[in-house]
Amino acid sequence: MTEQTIQEGRTLAIVSYLTFVGLIIAIIMNLEKKNPFTFFHIRQMLGLIIMLISSNVIEAYVNSWLGTILWIITFVCWIFGMFHAAKGEAKPIPLLGEKFQEWFKNIN
Repeated sequence: MTEQTIQEGRTLAIVSYLTFVGLIIAIIMNLEKKNPFTFFHIRQMLGLIIMLISSNVIEAYVNSWLGTILWIITFVCWIFGMFHAAKGEAKPIPLLGEKFQEWFKNIN
């Protein structure tokens, strides 16, 4: 990605990390521009939302300690993604980031 692409997509990439509503706003606003940097972070955040839902389900129905640990891991990954979006880097979230890119490759 070029520096210009990153600069143009940085704001929407950051917005995508601001809750589920921010993700929807980033997707809608990026449909016209089709900025690959923004789509990278949209895919990361979509994966984080799935991780959050999974941790909540595990906490409620399986084991509250395990769910809490998974929630903390999700939160740390969210901070990681937000930090790299603000920094202008397309760095995947540890462990699952590459899988999120693969699973949601149709979002572009």
